Amino acid sequence: MNAIAIIAASGIGKRMQLKDGMSKQMLEIGGYPVIYHTLKAFQDARAVSAIYIATKEENRVTFEKMAVLAGFSKLKAIIEGGKERQDSVNNCIKAIERERHMTGVVADTILVHDGARPLIRPEEIDEISHLSLLFGACVPATRPKDTIKFIGSDLQFFGETLDRSRLLQVQTPQGFRSELLVQVHEQAELEGWYATDDAALVERFFPEQLIKILETGYHNIKITTPEDICVAEAIYQQRISVKK
Repeated sequence: MNAIAIIAASGIGKRMQLKDGMSKQMLEIGGYPVIYHTLKAFQDARAVSAIYIATKEENRVTFEKMAVLAGFSKLKAIIEGGKERQDSVNNCIKAIERERHMTGVVADTILVHDGARPLIRPEEIDEISHLSLLFGACVPATRPKDTIKFIGSDLQFFGETLDRSRLLQVQTPQGFRSELLVQVHEQAELEGWYATDDAALVERFFPEQLIKILETGYHNIKITTPEDICVAEAIYQQRISVKK
């Protein structure tokens, strides 16, 4: 299997309350930056043949040095991110398409992952890639632990309580057959239509395409707020102790 990974790592991280100029990608878990753990998971995944990162231009040199020192040989390109996450992913897709036209090599699947999800496991990446090829699209998700309610139209009081058994919290990497992801991003750019994730683009432009669910554990958290670093550190240390 030939899968290409896109890692979106351009976010400002406002909710992390970081000092100006500091990237949450460089916050440490177990003595290594967040983005190091993310890259290592994709480097170790058997299905992945190449990695494209979308990030801010000022991060380029740091990421390049890290990749060389860590031996992340699958890192193919560091692409400048766009205004929105979707723009950053689309920039990577265009780079992948340019490479395809030059070499003739076509990826079976493309996986899109949040750089701030450092605890994804290589075997999960392989499974998502496999299911994406089999079904056309695959998204990892977990069941919510809390009750979820709609907010009323006045935005001050609760409305309807949702059936938790029919809800899932969506994660990444989200996997797609390569031609499908290319088409939805081309169409979205043409119409100027934005979504919060790539699966929503597929739902919009190819509603007949089923998206396979892969239920995963709660370890694949996204580093969004300061307390997430503490949680990630605990998960990482537990993982290390189990390996020992």
